[in-house]
Amino acid sequence: MAGLVFIGATADHWLRAVDESTGKVIWQARLPAGGQASPMSRQVNGKHYVPIALGGHSGLGMKSGGYVMA
Repeated sequence: MAGLVFIGATADHWLRAVDESTGKVIWQARLPAGGQASPMSRQVNGKHYVPIALGGHSGLGMKSGGYVMA
């Protein structure tokens, strides 16, 4: 997924894809808990997946997690 930067380590419940050349958010998805983690990018049988661990962060007032989503 060249040209995209995935951001999930934010103080909200969103996973975002940002165009690396413009800095514009081109896609986002709401997460069930905070994703204070770095997402990965994997391709399986021609389909791209972006897995991320969702642990939340009580110090930021976010819902705790315990999820791994793709």
